[in-house]
Amino acid sequence: MPVWVLLTTAVMGVAPLNMTVLGNVSFIVIGVVIASFGEIQFVMTGFIWQVGGLAFEAIRLVMVQRLLSSAEFKMDPLVSLYYYAPACACMNGFVMLFTELPSLTMEDIYRVGGLTLFSNALVAFLLNVSVVFLIGKTSSLVLTLSGVLKDILLVFASMFLFKDPVSLLQAFGYTIALGGLIYYKLGAEKLKEYLGQSGMKWQELGHTRPVLRKLMIFAAVIMSMFMILGSLGPRYAPDQTAKAYNGIGKLIGEKGV
Repeated sequence: MPVWVLLTTAVMGVAPLNMTVLGNVSFIVIGVVIASFGEIQFVMTGFIWQVGGLAFEAIRLVMVQRLLSSAEFKMDPLVSLYYYAPACACMNGFVMLFTELPSLTMEDIYRVGGLTLFSNALVAFLLNVSVVFLIGKTSSLVLTLSGVLKDILLVFASMFLFKDPVSLLQAFGYTIALGGLIYYKLGAEKLKEYLGQSGMKWQELGHTRPVLRKLMIFAAVIMSMFMILGSLGPRYAPDQTAKAYNGIGKLIGEKGV
């Protein structure tokens, strides 16, 4: 998505193509591509639909950015939402006439619940408001990079809440993408400065409170093992996974962590 937005921004003349930013964003995209190759339930049809959705979404975001930031329009975010939201509603309604409406009944609406539908609509409205304000203050590229971070958080949430399996290749790819996001935000000089300060603080902690540092290392190792075992999922090796979890639980109990 960030690459689509960068290229669309250049093609539509909203902003010139910055090769440095493109290189940095491409590093993030490489991580996402690696994570996609590691997808356990990859479906080509869904992937093709997703690529088409990315292209149209990039065009939409760049057009919104042009409305909000260009010298010829310079529109207020809420005013822009007032203009293009009804057009989106009409287009979605036209598609719904042929896809969802023929099979939709009042029983379906009652089963979902009016409060759930209202809450969903309210959250969607607030999301649209926050999107136009973010694009107006920054750019459509920043919005898409925030989407990459959102995807990473969704993956972690699905691992811990729903026990969804995640392959090691996916974890490696998302690690690269997250590192690219940090580099894009801070830059090389700031990153070196923060890494140097972190190294000094870590050494100072080892001198002043060595027991605490050992406990932190031990906790990091345990968390990493849990993430690796959780990424494998019980359906691949249920007996071994259960034994490993029990062994780690006993080890934690013995150490008193």
